[in-house]
Amino acid sequence: MKSIADYVALEPEYYQHILDNYQTLFANIIDLSRIKQLNAIVIFATGSSANAAYSARPFMSKILNVPVYIEDPSIAANYSYYNDPNNLYFAISQGGESYSTIHLVKQFVENNQTIYSLTSNPSSPLYKVSNHILSMGMPIEEMPYVSAGYSVTILDLMLIALAISQKLARINAQQFESYFTQIQKITQLLPQAILQSQAWVAKHQDQFNQTNRVIFIGYGATYGIAREGETKFTETVRNTAFGKELEEYMHGPYLGLHRDDYIVFIEPQGRLMDRAELLKQFLKQYVQNIATIYAHDTKTPKTADLCLNIECDELLSSLFMTIPIHLLSYQVSQLKGHNLEKSTYPEFDEITKSKIKRVTV
Repeated sequence: MKSIADYVALEPEYYQHILDNYQTLFANIIDLSRIKQLNAIVIFATGSSANAAYSARPFMSKILNVPVYIEDPSIAANYSYYNDPNNLYFAISQGGESYSTIHLVKQFVENNQTIYSLTSNPSSPLYKVSNHILSMGMPIEEMPYVSAGYSVTILDLMLIALAISQKLARINAQQFESYFTQIQKITQLLPQAILQSQAWVAKHQDQFNQTNRVIFIGYGATYGIAREGETKFTETVRNTAFGKELEEYMHGPYLGLHRDDYIVFIEPQGRLMDRAELLKQFLKQYVQNIATIYAHDTKTPKTADLCLNIECDELLSSLFMTIPIHLLSYQVSQLKGHNLEKSTYPEFDEITKSKIKRVTV
């Protein structure tokens, strides 16, 4: 079975395949004829799929000029109501086995509502119950703790938004080409970002292995990366991690600070960079270990920092800034001796039915 690191190494190949085929994958499938005026995008997802949606949301909202909502499928199916004909609804499950997502999509289909399911598994229960399928454009990820699938989901959502925006004439051909060219450039620079991330992880992995708690902080497009840091570090390292939005962390959670916390800022070098610097000034008084992962360069990098040296729109930074987080989580899990191919609690899905391997339709 391929490891998380193996799948991270495959991301440039997956990205390029999707860029070459985005029209077949997305643009030619999404039907906008029933929509008089697009009011909102609503995305239903959990776990890493939700984290990816948060990473793509700022870009999607900007180019579509509408709000993009990310909803928990379980809450949506049991406690909420969605019936705006001018909204576009998407459900995401890479493996297509998430119980709550399948349950929600079945409700939409039974109510004759259109919902697009994004998955990489054509044999999955989600695929079978859906009325509109969007292929992620990559093979099924064998590793249960997804890495490439998370990153590909971000790219997919951005390209879906670009395709919709172009169809609705909310961006012109020149704007479309500008964004597409930036994404293509990022794809070409991914191998460089992987090498830089590997070197950074090798240098600092022992410190992360020894710490009791890691806190990831992001904003804008990197808020979803902070969430993914919490998810992946907790899943693989099996140690406490938190992922917070910058202002969210400053409004209460900082009071639970411990001196031995390791705090990682995921810095897209965007609108809230000055706010992040102020928080760092405060934290330096109370925490020994603070690292910043920068999208491009910085004049005064600290020893613990990583500069990925990719100049781009801050809203596209989530396409590459999770690479060091995924590699860090994997490497520290190996230092701790965890076998990621084997479930820590094999009885969990058997009892909770959180994942559905087959379904009767």
